[in-house]
Amino acid sequence: MVRKAAFCLLVCALTATDRPARADSGRPPVREVVGGKVAGDGRFPWAVRLSMGCGGALTAPRVVLTAGHCVGPTGPNDKITVTAGATDLQSRSAITVKSVAVYRSPDFVTETSGDDWAVVRLERELSLPTLPLTPDDVDRGRFTVMGWGQTRESSPQQERRLHYATVPTIPDEECAKAYRKAGVELVRDESICAGRRGVDTCQGDSGGPMVRRDRLGRWVQVGIVSWGLGCARDGYFGVYLQIAKFRSDIQAAARKLS
Repeated sequence: MVRKAAFCLLVCALTATDRPARADSGRPPVREVVGGKVAGDGRFPWAVRLSMGCGGALTAPRVVLTAGHCVGPTGPNDKITVTAGATDLQSRSAITVKSVAVYRSPDFVTETSGDDWAVVRLERELSLPTLPLTPDDVDRGRFTVMGWGQTRESSPQQERRLHYATVPTIPDEECAKAYRKAGVELVRDESICAGRRGVDTCQGDSGGPMVRRDRLGRWVQVGIVSWGLGCARDGYFGVYLQIAKFRSDIQAAARKLS
């Protein structure tokens, strides 16, 4: 099931047209940070919330990187409202800005088939820090994930405050074997599987960033919250788009929209 939106913050009513794709039919998409902590003010200043119930990261002053399944096809789009500049969505310091266009990966079909990325052009630049893409082909280690999604799979609402957690990666073979039993084939060369017992992203976290510190201690983005089966279910881990596989394409798209 899709992990639409970021970790566990915003209380968001989703319209039928706003709903993301689903990894399993007949059940609502899921994706927030289960087992996470509340982020303090200013901790992740480039993390943003999208009005359809997804997360994203400010990758340029006027461009947000998110999941492909969160948005519509490439073209003009003024229907997305982005909330930025605050971990509490109801904070007086929160900034809201509208979208003007979307560019979605031309190879995107569904989140489980890969290529699950998109960039959103905003109506104006934001004077906030931006999150660079990792320059390294890293797909193993411990990474930080975040979002405003549900904090439990059964939760009736998403969260107002940004949550985050650190999760270890899971070997592709282990992750693929588990999802194969559920009838889903993992696109291994485009995915990072990560999670630990009781800790996972969930409904409302899709599109949010997976990050790590680089050699200089700066945050860089290594993944995008994409999909998973439920939230923090034993044996089923979160699946994240691997930024390294699409770095040049994402950068080229962001330059076009900047």
